[in-house]
Amino acid sequence: MPGKHIAPDMKAIDVEMRLRWWNANYVGTHFGGSLFAMTDAFYAHADGQPGTGLHCVGQNASIRYRQPGKGTLRAEFRPCDRQIDDIREKLETLPRYEPVFTVEGKDEAGVVIAEVEEVLDARRKEAAALPEK
Repeated sequence: MPGKHIAPDMKAIDVEMRLRWWNANYVGTHFGGSLFAMTDAFYAHADGQPGTGLHCVGQNASIRYRQPGKGTLRAEFRPCDRQIDDIREKLETLPRYEPVFTVEGKDEAGVVIAEVEEVLDARRKEAAALPEK
């Protein structure tokens, strides 16, 4: 599953996955695990944005399959400045925060095939470096 586009500031990541024999299920549609893997961990890269001061890792994720997917599926990740600012604001008073991000996997016609909700474990970089007690 090659990435189609990754912006240098990590504020835009687009991925796609074509249906192949190795990611198809027994009825010839995209295997759900491949759909899930296609969307995993990209929002955790919010800490890769310059100047965020954040350390984010995936904490939990869930997927809701809307319909079988065929052909090429796409997902777009767009963490906005408002979301990053919200995380930073919460971390001014909390040692950690668990923001929720949602991404949709769509087919070539733009029909939603799956919705993925990802919960991050966000901390300030200096707090993330300290061992938990």
